Amino acid sequence: RDDETLGQTVVSVLKHLEAKQPDLDLPLDIRATAFQRQVWEKLRAIPYGQTVSYRDVASAIGKPGASRAVGHACATNPVALVIPCHRVVREDKTLGGYRWGMHRKKKLLEQEKRLTKS
Repeated sequence: RDDETLGQTVVSVLKHLEAKQPDLDLPLDIRATAFQRQVWEKLRAIPYGQTVSYRDVASAIGKPGASRAVGHACATNPVALVIPCHRVVREDKTLGGYRWGMHRKKKLLEQEKRLTKS
């Protein structure tokens, strides 16, 4: 167990939640399909405080008809803040689903928008 690395990770997450460190770039060692990795890399590129649609993500990875598959990749995301699937919404801007609970998705998006405006 590496307490120093853990401490740095906790500090990074807390700074991220306060918008003092919008990009949460932590090393990941997670199992995923090639498709999930493509989706998750695109999600990590969504700027703090912004949202994109499932269709936008599908198009960005060269699979414009794969919106539902993008949604599934979001639903299987094991690290919510590092891979910010909460920033992906439906085409009509409604929230869509969220593995960690819709109330959390809404709160995260509201917080990001509020902190980027101040």
